[in-house]
Amino acid sequence: MIYSVNYDLNRPGQNYSDLHDAIKSCGAWWHYLDSYWLVDTSLTAKGIWDKIAPFADGNDNFFIVGITRDYSGWLPQPAWDWINSRTDKMAA
Repeated sequence: MIYSVNYDLNRPGQNYSDLHDAIKSCGAWWHYLDSYWLVDTSLTAKGIWDKIAPFADGNDNFFIVGITRDYSGWLPQPAWDWINSRTDKMAA
């Protein structure tokens, strides 16, 4: 399944490289927008959260949701290639 991992990191000057590494460890990933990741993984949304939560500050906000085949937007071609190559893993 492909999940969207979205966040607002609310602590100025905080080093979030460990958080980014935790997101990357969940599976194949795509990251082009500042606070938005796509993760192709066998984990559930809660499983992803369990992996990244230790690296989040208590005042940060996160939203993890499964991606469906109903999507649109304006992205560079490599982003669409990554997404379109995984449509069989998306919810209907």
